[in-house]
Amino acid sequence: MAPVAAATRWRLLLVLSAAGLGAAGAPQPPNILLLLMDDMGWGDLGIYGEPSRETPNLDRMAAEGMLFPNFYSANPLCSPSRAALLTGRLPIRNGFYTTNRHARNAYTPQEIVGGIPDQEHVLPELLKEAGYVSKIVGKWHLGHRPRFHPLKHGFDEWFGSPNCHFGPYDNRARPNIPVYRDWEMVGRYYEEFPINLKTGEANLTQVYLQEALDFIKRQQAAQRPFFLYWAIDATHAPVYASRPFLGTSQRGRYGDAVREIDNSVGKILSLLQDLRISENTFVFFTSDNGAALISAPNQGGSNGPFLCGKQTTFEGGMREPAIAWWPGRIPAGRVSHQLGSIMDLFTTSLSLAGLAPPSDRVIDGLDLLPAMLRGQLTDRPIFYYRGDTLMAVTLGQYKAHFWTWTNSWEEFRQGIDFCPGQNVSGVTTHTQEEHTKLPLIFHLGRDPGERFPLSFASTEYLDVLQRVTPVVQQHQKTLVPGQPQLNVCDRAVMNWAPPGCEKLGKCLTPPESTPKKCSWPH
Repeated sequence: MAPVAAATRWRLLLVLSAAGLGAAGAPQPPNILLLLMDDMGWGDLGIYGEPSRETPNLDRMAAEGMLFPNFYSANPLCSPSRAALLTGRLPIRNGFYTTNRHARNAYTPQEIVGGIPDQEHVLPELLKEAGYVSKIVGKWHLGHRPRFHPLKHGFDEWFGSPNCHFGPYDNRARPNIPVYRDWEMVGRYYEEFPINLKTGEANLTQVYLQEALDFIKRQQAAQRPFFLYWAIDATHAPVYASRPFLGTSQRGRYGDAVREIDNSVGKILSLLQDLRISENTFVFFTSDNGAALISAPNQGGSNGPFLCGKQTTFEGGMREPAIAWWPGRIPAGRVSHQLGSIMDLFTTSLSLAGLAPPSDRVIDGLDLLPAMLRGQLTDRPIFYYRGDTLMAVTLGQYKAHFWTWTNSWEEFRQGIDFCPGQNVSGVTTHTQEEHTKLPLIFHLGRDPGERFPLSFASTEYLDVLQRVTPVVQQHQKTLVPGQPQLNVCDRAVMNWAPPGCEKLGKCLTPPESTPKKCSWPH
């Protein structure tokens, strides 16, 4: 990507100067912290109405910053959402989808062959042009093979795992999921990094917290701008918390995990203030998709008033908690009704760094700085994709569904329910129902739970349809899908090991003890 044009730089200087960053010479680019939770729901924070009020630090973050009640994931599942955040592009564009079946969700389990394509520009790679040092802490989830390693896509440091903390496995047919520090595997979940499934005890959030604090201190001491992507997974089933937090929540084990996350965010923000860099540090808190109601209530969160949860394109699957914090820059105690997307964090981060987004491809993310600094709202659509299929679109207060589906009757009869206790006739269907000719339209202001579609014969319906149709037609006409990355699974990929490490697999005799340290080839 070419350096930002002089005119764009000047516009940025004007924005930063208006925000109080004006000084002799160019302003110091702000540090950027993106705090991405895993399966946390819109209704899990006190500031969003959770009745137990167990998130004082996040509630204070919102009181000191800006709340986004209309903020969306780019997909109702983890891997595609994370790919969208780091590329600023819909998963259908960056390849994080499957064409194996119509409207099928897909992600990156150990067997998956694909991952983040080399031709995609990933946020930390671009931030290097402005001198940023970047670290990811926690879950990568954009591919397991060596070519997809985060340090090959712009990050300078990594502590975490290619996947979620699924397991434990037998280390024969399927290995436990590894944990890495940069290129070196330092252990595996359930082994060097224990998780007690019976009690829910694990120290991982504390480990991830310390990684974040140490990184911030080191970069501040070196006077370097930094990007920290803190992508922890304690609220993904099986949920976990460290011993001091277990049993402390009125919400059970899931609430224990949320309380520890809240405490950790408080410590991160306090460190920024103690180091006197809070006014030069932009922090954004959100989640990768809605709460996994299939795991609720013991292992899943709350999506507040919204319909269904993770894996669906109803509001509960894709509307996320979202808080922006930048003391002295973002006005405190504000609520923005800007329709926001996780993809906007890509474009906003580049804008903060004084960089323009890539001009050789479609970027779906908006720059949120005008909304955050000046209260300026931008009219834009939110597209809801499930796999290769456009399921719905929101424009203003209206949402139009072109397909409705929760999951199959076969899965539902096995007890897999994405919408427990929320059956809406003709909406939460177990067969894929097409509405492309006459979409189901809801007014999300009056009906956030998507229970009462507008009458097809109403003037309101016809007016909305007239507005929505050209937006969708233009989107589909110009859409160039990326090469699907999530079509192929191969157990040989799962059993791959770097040189010097024993291979594990059903065709090989596993060693008595799995090697604990080995390097991922550069």
